[in-house]
Amino acid sequence: MGYLDELFSVKGKTALVTGGATGIGRMAATALVRAGARVLIASRKAEDCEKVAAELNEMGGDGSAEGFGGNVATEEGVKELANAVGQRADRLHILLNNAGTTWGEKIDTFPYSAWARVLNVNVTGLFHLTKTLLPLLEKGASDEDPARIINLGSVMGTQPIADGAYSYTASKAAVHHLTKTLANEFAGRRITVNAFAPGPFQSRMTAFATAGDENAARIGRRVPLGRIGQPDDIAGATLYLCSRAGAYVTGAILPLDGGQSVQHGMSLFKE
Repeated sequence: MGYLDELFSVKGKTALVTGGATGIGRMAATALVRAGARVLIASRKAEDCEKVAAELNEMGGDGSAEGFGGNVATEEGVKELANAVGQRADRLHILLNNAGTTWGEKIDTFPYSAWARVLNVNVTGLFHLTKTLLPLLEKGASDEDPARIINLGSVMGTQPIADGAYSYTASKAAVHHLTKTLANEFAGRRITVNAFAPGPFQSRMTAFATAGDENAARIGRRVPLGRIGQPDDIAGATLYLCSRAGAYVTGAILPLDGGQSVQHGMSLFKE
C-alpha cells in the first residue's frame, strides 16, 4: 500500500450512513465502499437502501454495502435502527448522520407542525441516534485511529438565509453547534465529531431547484466558484475526515459550498 493509499484508507472500517440511499448520503456511502469500508445504509425506505447497496456492491470496490430500513424521526425508530446496527456489527468506526428533511413555505402560512417535523429528524433524531450508538463507536475507537462522527449541516446553518425553509435553517445551525459541543465531550472517548456544511448539490431534497443540467448550471452561477457540488467533492471530504489523514480534526464545520459561506452582497468600492 502506497503512502497516499495508507493515509486516506478506510479499509476494514464499518460505517453507518443514515439517509444513504440518495443525494449526499449516497455520495458519501459510495466513496466509503470504493475505498474499502463496510457501509451500512439506512433510511425510511428499506427497499431503496437495499437497491442502492446492491448497486454499490456491483461497482467492484474494495468494500461492501448493506441496506435496510431505519427511521430517526421518532424515539422508537431510533431504538430500532440502533438495534439493527448492533445485530450487524459489534463495533462502529464511522457514523455519518446524513438523514434529514425540510419544509419550505412563506412565513405568513408556515405551519406549526412543520417546525417539530424538521427538528425531530435533523436535530433530535441525530442526537439520540448518536447517543445510542456510543458504545459501538467506543469499541471502534483507538488513540491512533479515533472513531468518527460526521453530521450533515448546511450553508443555510452558517449564512442567515432561509428561502422559506425556516425550520430547516434553524435545525442546521443547531447541528453545527451540537457538533462542536459533542466534539468537546467525546474527545476523551477517542471519537472525533465534525460536520459538513454543503451548499447546493443535486439531491432529492434540492431537485426542485437543481434537477437537470440547465437548472444545475443556473444555480451554479450563484456560487463563487461557478458550479454546484459534485460527488467527488463529498467523496474527498468524507475520506479525509474518516481516514488517518483526518484523525486530528474535531469540532470542524467543513464548508463544501464553493465559497458561499464567505459570500455576501456588500460591496465597498467595486460595482
